[in-house]
Amino acid sequence: MASDTIGPKAGRAKPSPTHAPTSDITVLAAALMIFGGTMAILEGVAAIAKDDLFLATRHYVFEFSLSGWGWVHLVLGIVIVLAGCAVLTGALWASYFGVFVAGLGAIANFLWVPYYPLWAMTLVAVNIFIVWALCTGMHREAAEGQTA
Repeated sequence: MASDTIGPKAGRAKPSPTHAPTSDITVLAAALMIFGGTMAILEGVAAIAKDDLFLATRHYVFEFSLSGWGWVHLVLGIVIVLAGCAVLTGALWASYFGVFVAGLGAIANFLWVPYYPLWAMTLVAVNIFIVWALCTGMHREAAEGQTA
């Protein structure tokens, strides 16, 4: 008859301080980062191409050229997508970096409001939700790591 004690289970190993088990809310945050980053990339490409979709405003305090804003959103979108992929790996640094770049994304889209208000406010809300989800997910993962 086989013994029920096989030894320590692999899933119950003590978590590493650099990699934590990813909770469902962290996976949601990573998916939203990939989505929001992709939307920022599309926003940047459209602005660089000087699409007629955007409104030209006058006398705005944070006035860049449309191409300048396009490059900002393109680069920031690529960084957010890469950070979202890194968050999926469970790396602790990726969660902190994700909070940082999502915060930058929220600020950049807030400053983008005069050019395309509905799109910008939607991405501000997505980025703020990403920050909340990553912070909540890190809190839950830390609590799970202490009980394991």
